[in-house]
Amino acid sequence: MTVTARPAHRAQTTARRPRRGRRMLPLGATVTVSAVLILVTIVLSGAIGPVPVPPLDAAKIVIGHLVPGMPWMSDGSLTPLQDQAVWQFRMPRALLGGLAGAGLALAGAMMQAVVRNPLAEPYILGVSSGASVGAVLVIISGGAAFLGLTMSGAAFAGAVGSCVLVALLARNRGELSPTRMILAGVALGSLLSAVTSYLTLTTDAQNVVSVMFFLLGSVSAATMSSLALPAIALVIALVAAAGMSRSMNALLAGDESAVAVGVRTTRVRAILLVVASLLTGVIVAVSGGIGFVGLVVPHVARLLVGSDHRRMLPVAVLGGALFLMVADLLARTVAAPTEIPLGILTAFVGAPFFLWLMRRGGERAGFDR
Repeated sequence: MTVTARPAHRAQTTARRPRRGRRMLPLGATVTVSAVLILVTIVLSGAIGPVPVPPLDAAKIVIGHLVPGMPWMSDGSLTPLQDQAVWQFRMPRALLGGLAGAGLALAGAMMQAVVRNPLAEPYILGVSSGASVGAVLVIISGGAAFLGLTMSGAAFAGAVGSCVLVALLARNRGELSPTRMILAGVALGSLLSAVTSYLTLTTDAQNVVSVMFFLLGSVSAATMSSLALPAIALVIALVAAAGMSRSMNALLAGDESAVAVGVRTTRVRAILLVVASLLTGVIVAVSGGIGFVGLVVPHVARLLVGSDHRRMLPVAVLGGALFLMVADLLARTVAAPTEIPLGILTAFVGAPFFLWLMRRGGERAGFDR
């Protein structure tokens, strides 16, 4: 039996044939579509609820409050009940949902760049659990400050503390190991969740419902005045991320390559972790523990426009806002009049996505595009 050898030059040609890359969407078109969908969601959020408001009237109410002197605000075509339902109850929670989603997506993208791992996000790395412990301590204290800290301050302290612990536990021979960071985050998150459960079991009965609903995530208590703090934190984080987008790109190539182009990796990682922790702490303080947003949205953004942070971050921020605004709309309508906590809906999407992402290739999935 004669076996015909495969020509060497043919084998080399086949082995070196490059894979065809995924075609990325134009950044401008993606941002425009995302912004339009956010505006549509805002109008639908204002229209849907126990008090029926036509979408056009909901849009007119929002415009009337933003632009003084609109004639329809005083001609009797809109009732005071409709105005109150849209502007005082539905708009604040829709906007807070957008701010929370954008903040969690941005924090997830920053943490993924720090550890070069698309499986990283505030919830999985234990940062959200640390923030939840701080916020719950304030809740069980009867709403008073705990150790001189408000809920936002306590949540921030818990987020930073857990982030520091994870970073210390993940160091291997002086370097930050992505795999060890994921494992340390999962373990620390479980420990902090146990602390939260203990605090819940030992507190007064009247605090249990508040704590449980907070831990599962909700923006139902949003007011216009409660939007200021998360908006400020999001702007600060956006400015920091935009200014360090090139350094974040360099981190994806590895520490040696980043140092070769002049990036101070230790300093960049420290700044990104602190900013992400600050943002996470503020978001958790106003919306509770909402998981998987920081995991799902940045990865989808990479699939759409690539892993360059100058292109990916705007899409991730808008995508996170849209994702959580839609989730909040579903949370208050799917099982009406019962409201579903946001954390339940995001887990239904995020947990299967997390498993799919691990199966695709774990640490490098999404960074090779």
